[in-house]
Formats: sequence, C-alpha cells, structure tokens
Amino acid sequence: MRRDQLEEIVVAVAALVLPAVLTAILLQTHSPQREYVFIYMGVVAVIAVARGLWPALLAAAVSFLLVDYYFVPPMHTLTVADEQDLVNLAIFFGTAGVVGFTAGRRRQAQIRAQALAGELRNVNAELVRLNRDQAAAAQAAVRLARTEQQVQLLQQAEQDLRDLLATLSHELRTPIGTILTDSTNMLRTQDMNTSVRYRIEGIAAEARRLNRLLADMLSLGRIESGALHLTLEPVQVGDAVAAAAERLKRTAPDRTVTWDQKEAGVSALADWDSLGQIFDNLLDNANRFAPPGTPISVRVSQENPGQVTIRVLDHGPGVPAAMRDRLFNRFVKGPSDDGDGSGLGLAITRGLVEAHAGSIALEDGEPGETTFRFTIPKSES
Repeated sequence: MRRDQLEEIVVAVAALVLPAVLTAILLQTHSPQREYVFIYMGVVAVIAVARGLWPALLAAAVSFLLVDYYFVPPMHTLTVADEQDLVNLAIFFGTAGVVGFTAGRRRQAQIRAQALAGELRNVNAELVRLNRDQAAAAQAAVRLARTEQQVQLLQQAEQDLRDLLATLSHELRTPIGTILTDSTNMLRTQDMNTSVRYRIEGIAAEARRLNRLLADMLSLGRIESGALHLTLEPVQVGDAVAAAAERLKRTAPDRTVTWDQKEAGVSALADWDSLGQIFDNLLDNANRFAPPGTPISVRVSQENPGQVTIRVLDHGPGVPAAMRDRLFNRFVKGPSDDGDGSGLGLAITRGLVEAHAGSIALEDGEPGETTFRFTIPKSES
C-alpha cells in the first residue's frame, strides 16, 4: 500500500473517531444540549483546516447523526420531533460544509504555495549550480586557451630551431666540404714536413667529423619535419646486413660482424638506403662501446605476423639505468663515449624505424650484453 493511500485511510478514521470521542465525553456532562452543536462544529472546522474538504464533510455527517441520535428528542432515534431542531441541524451541516470547503480551499492554496516555494528553491539551487558550472567552464576555457597558446609557442620554437639547424647544416656543408677536399689533396703530397702532415691529418679528421654531424642533423631535420621520402620495395635483410658489415670493416678492420645467413634470408618491405643507415648507426654504436676483439651479432627472426624482428647485440658495458628513458633523444651520449659521436645516431635510427611503421627498443639481455631490437614490415613477395 502506498503512503498517500495509507494517509487517506488514517484521515477517514480520524474523521469518524473524533466525533465519536467527543460524543462519549459530552454524554458524561450536564451542559445544555443545544450548545453541543457548536462544539461539533469546532471539531469539523479543525478537521477542515487540518485535512481539507472531504474529511470535514465526513466528520460533519457523522456529527450530524450523533447529535440527532443522542441529543435531539426523541432520544436514541434518528427522527426529529421539533422542526426548529431540524432547521438547526441543517444549518449545522451546511455551515460545516461551507467551513470545510473554505478551509479545504485554503489548505489546497497552502499546499500549492508550499510546492511553488519548493520549486523556487530547486530552481534557485539549479541556477546557483549552473552559475558555478558556468564559472568553472569559463575558467577551464581560459586554462585551455592558455595551454593551446603555450603549445603553439613551443611548437613554433621547436620548428624555428629545426629550421635554424637545417639552414646552418646546409650553409656549412660547402665550406666543410672545401676544407675536407683541400686537406685530403694536400695529404697526397709526398714532400711534406711530418709536423705539417700531422696537423693537416687532424684538420681532415675534424672536417670528416663535422661533415658526419651535419649529415646527421640534416637527416634528423628531414625525419622530424616529415620531409623524409622512402622508396619501399622488397629487400633481402641478409644483403643489407652484409653491406653494412662491409662498410664497418672500412673504419674498424678488426671488428667482426656475425649473422645467420639462413635466418637473414627473409624479405622485408623497406627503403634500401634508410635500412642501411639503420644498420650503420647501430653497428657504429656497438663498435664504439664494445671491447676490442669482441664480435657484434645480428639476429633476424619472425616473431610477429607481418613483421621482421632484428636484434643487434654487442658485449659492451651496457646502458646505465639513468639513461634508458632518454636513450633515443637527440644529443644523448653514453658516459664512455669517446666524443666522436654526434649523439644523434639513435634518434635518427628511431625516426627511420618508425617511418617504416616499426618500433625500436633497448632489450634487457644477459649480463655483459647490449641488445637493440627493431622491427620492420615483412614483404609478402
């Protein structure tokens, strides 16, 4: 049973019980019986004010019957002998109805007023919440605008830096190339003082180092600006490894590169020059850090569908834990770097691998081993 239905039943019982209780009390007194009508009318008025019209009419009807039965001659019957008493009872019932109707209307107006006040409170609370939300939204919009402005400034600053590096790299290539060419030609002269030859060899070595740095900066600039152009075609991974090992042999004749030709006989979808640069950077990195006389291993596998997984392993000192998170950032060098590297090799390698829709990472290998793993797409042809 619902709460409102239970409340109506309680009100109906009260409208029946209160006149009955009043009758029981009045039967014990000796007051003039004609004055009882006003007492019953007061009860009906109270019920009308408290609960509305229909409980008042029900109480009036019950009161009318009780007064007629107990206090209007002939007693204990529902008949009226005196016409005046009948008129009085009719006036009582009519007055009770009018009072009940008026009080009921007043109660309904009061209920509507309370409901309206509740709605106004809810509306005010909603307005407060909306104003609060609007203020919070405005603050969030301001913060977002400031953040976007800061991001744009950072992006513009980074782009300006890339443009500056690209311009400097391009403008410096010509004089460095001239220095390298002239110094190399001078070294071919037979009748040259030993001290002069030593200094010219130093100039040529530094020119070659600057030329590599400029080449790395230009490569990284193309990668980060999205200007890198790849010619993707089926490439035998073993051929790329062999070519890179041959190039390393020219600068490090004593370093051995080992790989399984059968495992490396897989075909990858790659740009030949970019894949060669990836191998050159990783082999050069391993050559600079691995102890003399230790081999560099290249392992090729197919661990994931549609991908070729390649590992370059050396027996160097490993990568310190503090450097692992920023290993592929620009200008990051190992603590034992001899200064010949530019600090851009691994950043370029990551850019080239990701341009092939692959990934590169430093793996946790055996103690005394350093393993770089990268993936490139497998060719279906």
